[in-house]
Amino acid sequence: MEHEQTIPEQRKEGESAPEPGTWDAVAGATAAAPRRRGRRTLLLIAAAVALGTLAGTATGYAIQYDREPTPLAPLAQQDLAYPKALAPDDATTNKTINANRWHKTDDDLAKLLIEAPGGAKKEGSGYSSLDFLALGFKEPGNALSNFSSSRTRRVVSVSWSEDDKNFVLVTLVQFSDRNGADDYQKEQSGYMSDKDHAGNDGVPIPGTTAELGHVWVDAKAEEKAGYLPMRAARAVARRGDIVLDIHYTNNRGKIAEGDVVDLAKRQLERL
Repeated sequence: MEHEQTIPEQRKEGESAPEPGTWDAVAGATAAAPRRRGRRTLLLIAAAVALGTLAGTATGYAIQYDREPTPLAPLAQQDLAYPKALAPDDATTNKTINANRWHKTDDDLAKLLIEAPGGAKKEGSGYSSLDFLALGFKEPGNALSNFSSSRTRRVVSVSWSEDDKNFVLVTLVQFSDRNGADDYQKEQSGYMSDKDHAGNDGVPIPGTTAELGHVWVDAKAEEKAGYLPMRAARAVARRGDIVLDIHYTNNRGKIAEGDVVDLAKRQLERL
């Protein structure tokens, strides 16, 4: 009798699970189980790590909380001296209250004027009014108006003569802020190189930039029949909120540029 070959039934499309109770069902269940157990193990390990971290952090805080605070290293200078606070009295001034913010230019401005050289004849020294300062300009009314609008604060000057040849006027004009001083310094310096004035570009003052300080000596003397030849020089410079303005005149027609530069330099150093 011929051997009858049995062909196993193929599963229909869509049937993925084996029939219950068969070997295939048992083998499939055995093979799938390890994968489920491995995933659960990883989750348990991760949770244990997280709990361990939290427990360690809490323990660290608890230990630090129970410890005595560690003292800081001692200062290099133990007993620092501080001025004792005093109640205001008749001697109290704006300067004493704001001692740490007080600048020497807030004090008596006249004290910062340069001294007249030895042998010179001092003509005057002290504070000047704005209208008196404006008289030195071609249009005093406009000058006075400009001084008022630019919040000019104080004006001091000193003048002297030497051997009836050199006549010097040193003026310090202080403004309420640097902007006013900067505008005035630039305005006065801007026209000095014109032929109606010095007629040259002048020289910078040592110790400051060319934009902040310059000295001009007239290119030629002014000569008029019956009069001595006159030559003038001028220095204009700014230091903070103060503008230095020096007028130097010689009635022999001779001015050493170095003398005017040195004078301006020494006055700036006092500021």
